[in-house]
Amino acid sequence: MNLFEKEQLIQEAAELFEKQTPEALITWAVDKFASITLACSFGAEDVVLVDMLQKVSPKTDIFYLDTNVHFKETYETRDRLQQHYGVEFVQVLPKLTLEEQAQLHGDELWKSNANQCCNIRKVDPLTDILKNYDAWITGIRRDQAPTRANAKKVEYDVKFGLVKFNPLADWTSEDVWNYIKNNNVIYNPLHDNHYPSIGCSHCTRQVMPGEDPRAGRWAGTEKTECGLHK
Repeated sequence: MNLFEKEQLIQEAAELFEKQTPEALITWAVDKFASITLACSFGAEDVVLVDMLQKVSPKTDIFYLDTNVHFKETYETRDRLQQHYGVEFVQVLPKLTLEEQAQLHGDELWKSNANQCCNIRKVDPLTDILKNYDAWITGIRRDQAPTRANAKKVEYDVKFGLVKFNPLADWTSEDVWNYIKNNNVIYNPLHDNHYPSIGCSHCTRQVMPGEDPRAGRWAGTEKTECGLHK
């Protein structure tokens, strides 16, 4: 498939699946792309996609970026999901350990240069793992942040050079939680304790009523994205 054919396929698919269910898009995606993977951060949206994918294509790879500084509840959610579905998520680690990072860039890099820390522990590892695939599935939603408002359900990811599927792009938070409850999906218990968006433990705080749902990510800075999604 040449570039023109791929671009045409993406545009047609984005239009075709805009009003269809996430399950329909996932089914089409795994059928169309043999080399496809799901990125899972173990947040609410991603556990929904894990459940959907297991019902459609249980052998499709699911990976997670292990920054080494996730909440213990996040790792516990990973373990519960693996046990429940009988799968092994692909662990993607940074090239640098936390100790090596501190030696090169100083202690607590997430405080002095959050962007650099995200690049080392998230963006670079993601770049490496996505080189192995032709397409990936993510849990981003348009109403999560202004930076995601124009996300299409099917698009070409220029940054990483592959096709990107966003099956939940048009869902609301209520849609996500209705699915979780109706399907008894395992989820991160931090969501029940004022953590609507969960990242690394050093850079995520609770969000109180009335605050923006992503206010707990990199609080006190202008940073709103880790660099995985543009």
